[in-house]
Amino acid sequence: MLASVGLLAVASLGSLMLGRYAISGATLFRWAEMLMGAESMPEQRFALLNAVILDSRLPRVCAAVMVGAGLSVAGAAFQAVFRNPLVSPGLLGVLNGCAFGASLGIVFNVGSVGTPLLACVTGLIAVAVGVMIARAMRSDSILMLILGGIISNALFAGLLSVVKYMADPQDQLPGIVFWLLGSLSAVSLPLLYVMAPVLAVAIILLVLLGRVLDVVSLSDDEAYSLGIPVNYVRYFVITLATLISALTVSLAGVVGWVGLLIPHVARLLIGASNRWILPLSATLGGLFLLISDGLARTLTASEIPLGVVTELLGAIAFLFLIGRIRQGA
Repeated sequence: MLASVGLLAVASLGSLMLGRYAISGATLFRWAEMLMGAESMPEQRFALLNAVILDSRLPRVCAAVMVGAGLSVAGAAFQAVFRNPLVSPGLLGVLNGCAFGASLGIVFNVGSVGTPLLACVTGLIAVAVGVMIARAMRSDSILMLILGGIISNALFAGLLSVVKYMADPQDQLPGIVFWLLGSLSAVSLPLLYVMAPVLAVAIILLVLLGRVLDVVSLSDDEAYSLGIPVNYVRYFVITLATLISALTVSLAGVVGWVGLLIPHVARLLIGASNRWILPLSATLGGLFLLISDGLARTLTASEIPLGVVTELLGAIAFLFLIGRIRQGA
């Protein structure tokens, strides 16, 4: 845990210095002293550093840490609740729901803040539809929740296709496709002020539920015998994890593999207890997304979509993990 926190701090500082306009560690330190009034710097130079660090890179670094931590914690929580290590945050339809909302926002031009908020709302609606389908079957079983999620996924994937078909192919459709590929380039401080506090509270609540999730990951009968109201806990965790997933997708678009891969890495490093898997997943997820975003910004002359980088890195890393998991088994 301490090593992961230290690596995350180092990676965050490195991300502030990384980019087309390279900033040395000494310059970054002088800029920080200038902010606190302990150092002097030419006004034009200070204004340039403010524009690069405060307006561009700092929101991006904060968003990468929050999105990576959120997706990883949500993925670990879903895996515990559904008792399946191959479950990811998109199981109940939140990704397609958010994508549908974002595409609507782009088509109707609701603005840089309105589009993520609309994506968040429709992502929550998509999961609510999946849960209501399961409840309509008069069952609280995990199987019915998964089937409800499959139906909701298909429904909102169809709605997304309809919006893409109706979008202007010259102007709106490229924006929808770019958003679906994932990126942190549009993140701003005003958007973070709105979403980051809610995201942070939801992540902390899930981390605090680690010991309860250890019990919920057993059979329902065992959990009931230990005094855990399984259905209430399950739906509460699903609500928190869905809210986290919707907020992260609203900030960064569709970023794959993080919620599936990082909990496996944490499980291999620290054991099977969710009490430790959840906080370690948060730090490792933030670190993974910072590295992915750094590669997306610097590998080519133009920025690579973040979702493309996470898909490639995730597939390679998961192939390596399969070998380690088989050795452990």
